Amino acid sequence: MRGLLYIIAVILIIGWAIGFFAYSAGSVIHILLVIAIIALLLGVIRRA
Repeated sequence: MRGLLYIIAVILIIGWAIGFFAYSAGSVIHILLVIAIIALLLGVIRRA
C-alpha cells in the first residue's frame, strides 16, 4: 500500500509539472500538487 501511495504521488507531481509548464488550467493544477503532497505525507506518517 505504501508503494502505491508513492506511485500516485509521483504521477500527480508529474501531471502538475506538465500542466504548470505546458498550459495554465487554473486551480486544478494546484489541487493535483496538494493531493500529491498529502499522499507523500500519509506515506511518511504510516511508515513512522
